[in-house]
Amino acid sequence: MTAVHLRGDRGQTLPIYIWLTGILLFAAFACFAFAQAASARNGAQSAADAAALAAAQSARDELMDHLGAAIGTDDNWLDWLDGVQRPEGAGADAAAQQLAAENDSTLQGRLQLGMRNGYPGYQASIQTNYTVGRSIIPGTEAKHATAHAVAVIQPRCDFDPAADPKKPVELKCDGETLNIDPGDFDPGDLPDASVLFSVHLAE
Repeated sequence: MTAVHLRGDRGQTLPIYIWLTGILLFAAFACFAFAQAASARNGAQSAADAAALAAAQSARDELMDHLGAAIGTDDNWLDWLDGVQRPEGAGADAAAQQLAAENDSTLQGRLQLGMRNGYPGYQASIQTNYTVGRSIIPGTEAKHATAHAVAVIQPRCDFDPAADPKKPVELKCDGETLNIDPGDFDPGDLPDASVLFSVHLAE
């Protein structure tokens, strides 16, 4: 009687063990699928961040060219320093496309230009060239990750609002003092772009 009872318990336990093992395997595959999706999203966001920053840096270089040409020839040259004037960003799209491609992604359409917190902003929307990959979730093998990011150009220098643009102007750039004399100026006198303007992600 006892031996028969034990064999019966083992017979009842085996299906439960198989059922529990199946649940654990399914949970493991589901976690792997979510990890795949998270990895693709992170890759997409990194590509979008890089593309937006590249666009803003390209526009900052253009801004520096405009500033250098305006000092001494345009009485409104200070407008380039405080963000009133903004660059068109002629090479920004190409810069964003290149960085997106280097991150195995594609820029979707053109950059969206606008203002973020009062500063010129460049929004890049990208889609990964790779997919999430095969998983237990149907459709992931054809699913591409998407993301967007906005980078802004922010002036780093303060100056007297009443400064005469025809006379020497003192700039205070995050603790560093610069003096620009429109009457005796060479574009090569300008410091590195990063001294006058910072580029950072807005969102």
